[in-house]
Amino acid sequence: MLRGIAVCPDYIDVEGVSHMQEHDMQELLAEGSEALKKGDTATALGCYEKLFAVERSPEVCSSLAFCLAKEKGAYREAISLCNEAIKKEPKQTRHFLLLGRVYVLADRKKEAIRAFHLGLRHGGSPEIEVELRKLGTRRPPVIPFLKRENPINKYLGKLLYKWGLR
Repeated sequence: MLRGIAVCPDYIDVEGVSHMQEHDMQELLAEGSEALKKGDTATALGCYEKLFAVERSPEVCSSLAFCLAKEKGAYREAISLCNEAIKKEPKQTRHFLLLGRVYVLADRKKEAIRAFHLGLRHGGSPEIEVELRKLGTRRPPVIPFLKRENPINKYLGKLLYKWGLR
């Protein structure tokens, strides 16, 4: 899927492998990063796809993963790319931030919270703290000796919340 990228004039094709000058790669990386900061994931996706065809660095993998999830809904591939980046750079909090955001987009809140907490363990980030605040915190179960998933706890909690008592 990612290999079907059109070859730009900046590329030199040698034995079927695309190569790009270091200067061009830095420009694409800067452009992609800037677009991602502005929330323009479509532009960032184009930049990171071109970079990914040449270089599979952890930064490119995790950034591309977020763009794929946001623009194309390719959650499984995005999670795989983020995990690849985390394996290569396990202490880089940005990879955990982007993995958590992918999980949020995939509507997998529990995994997102776990990814964000792992990111906090590796140094933390104000962006991760913002994401955690957006997700909110859970209150303790209404009946503490019952599990949270117990139907009595679930529906009693929803009822009390609806009535404004919780």
